[in-house]
Amino acid sequence: MYNPQLETFLKVADAGSFNKAAEEAFITPTAVIKQVNLLEDSLGVKLFVRSHRGLTLTKAGQSLYKDARYIIQYCRDSVTRAKNAMQEDVGVIRIGTSPMTPAQVLVELWPKIHALCPEIKFQLIPFENTPENAREILKNLGQNIDVVAGIFDETMLELRQCAGFELFRQPLCCAVSIHHPLAAKNSLTVQELYGEKLMLMRRDWSRYVDELRDDIWQNHPQIRIEDFDFYSVEVFNRCENGGSILMAVQAWENVHPLLKVIPVEWDHAIPYGLLHSPQPSETVRKFLSATQTVLQG
Repeated sequence: MYNPQLETFLKVADAGSFNKAAEEAFITPTAVIKQVNLLEDSLGVKLFVRSHRGLTLTKAGQSLYKDARYIIQYCRDSVTRAKNAMQEDVGVIRIGTSPMTPAQVLVELWPKIHALCPEIKFQLIPFENTPENAREILKNLGQNIDVVAGIFDETMLELRQCAGFELFRQPLCCAVSIHHPLAAKNSLTVQELYGEKLMLMRRDWSRYVDELRDDIWQNHPQIRIEDFDFYSVEVFNRCENGGSILMAVQAWENVHPLLKVIPVEWDHAIPYGLLHSPQPSETVRKFLSATQTVLQG
């Protein structure tokens, strides 16, 4: 589904050497060099700067490196989705699951939902948290994935062109490294965050996060705010490695084994629920109705 020379290119870029890449691929260095040369010729760009110290990526190579990883993963995911599409999907709810969108809340509700709709079945579809996946999956809910559980608000729903079914409000918490002094706490006051760096999603991503940001700016300037663009495992790693504090919700307590999610004594929360297509299938509508009945009971 894609040029296999891309995989060789990635191996060479990661190894920084034709010889090392050849060892990993169990082929000769000459074959590796030939594949990279063919790729460069077909693209009409130079991907590597070759020197006696090894290989470094050109700017074109850096750009292709980033896109190639996405292309290869997307192709692999496409095959998985195609195989899933071959299966009988009548009465099946395909739940997208990732570290930031765990399906645990649905697992807990499932026995009661199943009692109301015994004909409905769950199928878990794992995916990687990347900006590209967030855009493609949420915009196309109902095609390969029917429902994703996570935080949302009106702004996010409009941006991602999907609909949301609120289950409850999740208090905005703070995630800290288990080695951070605040990790000994089971609850935090706002004052205990003074002098700390708090990582928040950029403005205009969620009005609920923006309300927290404005509250901090106006009433707690002793807290330093650091913006970031997208929740991913890399952001959780930055929090753990850099000693910062990350805005989180309790549903993410198992995302990173070296982070602890701690409630904060402030009045800030965000909707948590099920993201689905604005025109859900009959099975999804039945599932959402059963979920509503369970919540009201």
